[in-house]
Amino acid sequence: MPTATEGEEPYRYAHLLPYFSQDRYPPLTPFEHIDPGHRALLLENPRAFLDKASRVIELTPSFGTEVFGVNLAELDNSGRDQVALEVARRGVMVFHDQQDFFDRGPDFYREWGSYFGRLHIHPTSGHPKGYPDVHLVYRDAKTTYNYERDETITTTLWHSDISYELQPPGLTTFFLLALPETGGDTLFASQVMTLKRLSPPVVAFLRTLKALHSGIEQANFSRSGKRGATVRREPVEHVHPVVRRHPVTGEEALYVNRQFTRHIVGLKREESDAILKFLFDHIDKSADNQVRVKWAPNTVVLWDNRITAHSAVVDFKDTGELRHGARVTPQAERPIPALDGLEL
Repeated sequence: MPTATEGEEPYRYAHLLPYFSQDRYPPLTPFEHIDPGHRALLLENPRAFLDKASRVIELTPSFGTEVFGVNLAELDNSGRDQVALEVARRGVMVFHDQQDFFDRGPDFYREWGSYFGRLHIHPTSGHPKGYPDVHLVYRDAKTTYNYERDETITTTLWHSDISYELQPPGLTTFFLLALPETGGDTLFASQVMTLKRLSPPVVAFLRTLKALHSGIEQANFSRSGKRGATVRREPVEHVHPVVRRHPVTGEEALYVNRQFTRHIVGLKREESDAILKFLFDHIDKSADNQVRVKWAPNTVVLWDNRITAHSAVVDFKDTGELRHGARVTPQAERPIPALDGLEL
């Protein structure tokens, strides 16, 4: 943990350092989710929140947007509705110069996130003391509290956050309180675009499939003594469609990921493994469906977990620098199958 030596300023975000409470939580219960992006569809100008932006950059023609000059912390409810819709359309949005957002603190972070859905309390990660629904990532010169694997040749691990839940996240907010001078980027892949790259017969077949997503391996990682060695809620497994439909835009998206998707229901092991390996490799390797976020101070990134996958890049281990981030993770609806009538 960062400590101030004589003559140095105390760490500005020491109150947001990881804490591992011994609280235990019961299983999550279903709830009705109404996406605020629906309201923005009714507006004459559903992108009015960008009118005062000093600069808007489309990172690729159909995926990813970078914004300067919009203060997220000052948006009214209509502005937040518009943000939800625009993130659903663009997949990931990068907002710069958000010191006001940072400075408002964890009570504001919770209020902001809960506007977009019921906040998720992560079963194994660290959180600021007193704020269990603010998920933290943390690595310094001596310690990591992240889900990291050392036995692979790459640090990339594509995933959609907590996809093992019955109602996984929708719009998600993440920001780095401290970041290395270089490195520690985040990769994002459009699961709308990865699906569109496939041939129509393959897409038609994938629409008929559903897959098991599991939180057991993540829980066992913590039970082994890593990441704070805490499991606050027993792990769950749920079945989701391999292709889901976004409730606001109607877009179809591939919904499997290497970290949490374990098996395609109803297929033999070799069949399931072959299809999932093909899809995982497709997500990993299709750089033309991806963007890379290079973090800068006071940057807030929003993405829609329903239609994207992402991975941290842990390429700064040898520098010993601090990377300390916070995520607020509102849950959304149970994934909607792209194929009408598919029973989950």
